[in-house]
Amino acid sequence: MSFDDPSPNHDARPPGSVIDMLVLHYTGMRTATAARDRLCDPAARVSAHYLVDEDGTVMRLVPEVRRAWHAGVARWRGNSDINARSIGIELVNPGHDFGYRPFPDAQMAAVAALASDIVRRHGIPARNMVGHSDVAPTRKQDPGELFDWPGLAAQGIGLWPAEANDCPMDAAVITAMLDEIGYDVSDPSAALKAFQRHFRPVRVTGRVDAETVRRLAGLLGLCRNDGA
Repeated sequence: MSFDDPSPNHDARPPGSVIDMLVLHYTGMRTATAARDRLCDPAARVSAHYLVDEDGTVMRLVPEVRRAWHAGVARWRGNSDINARSIGIELVNPGHDFGYRPFPDAQMAAVAALASDIVRRHGIPARNMVGHSDVAPTRKQDPGELFDWPGLAAQGIGLWPAEANDCPMDAAVITAMLDEIGYDVSDPSAALKAFQRHFRPVRVTGRVDAETVRRLAGLLGLCRNDGA
C-alpha cells in the first residue's frame, strides 16, 4: 500500500541537477508515528522523499522533483550537496539508540520494489545506491549492519563485492581504495567502519582485517579469484 503524506520540508533542486544517487536511512525513532511527525514538522527541517513502514506501507512525503532534506552534511565521490542529486528513503526502525532490530520481510520487499523503480527511472548507477552512513561516516550509522544489502544486490539493486584473493593490507592502499569507491576519507577509520557496516556487517570495527580488504578489492575488481 502507498499514499501521499506531504512534508513541507523541501526546496527546489539547483538548476541543472541530475538525480544520480539513492540514499537509504533508518528513522531512529521509537515509533513510526513519531518518525512521520518529525519528517513533516516544519520546525525540524528534515524530510525524505519516502517513508517505508515495517508492514511495507510506503508514504511519499516529498515529490522526487524537489530536494528533500535527508542527507545533511555528507559527501560521496567528491560531491557534497548530496540532497541536490539524490532520492532519500527512510525506513521505520528504532535504530541503535532505541532497540535496533532486523528489517521485516514486508518492509524489505517494499524497499526493493521502490528502489528498483527509482533506479530504473533515473538511471542511477549501482555504485550510487548507498546508506546514510556511507555518505556521512563520521556522523551516521544507518541503515546499519542488519540491513539486507546483499539481498538487494541479488535483485540488481546496488553492489555487493565479488570474491577476491588476499590483497596487501597497506594503510595507504586501503585508504585509496575507499576513496575510489566514493567514501570521504578525511577520517580513514570512520570511512573503513562505514564500509564494513555496508559490506562486512559482522565486523564493524574501523580496523583493517583480511576479509575487509578482500571485500574492498572485490568491489573494485582487484585481486580476483580468476587470477586477473
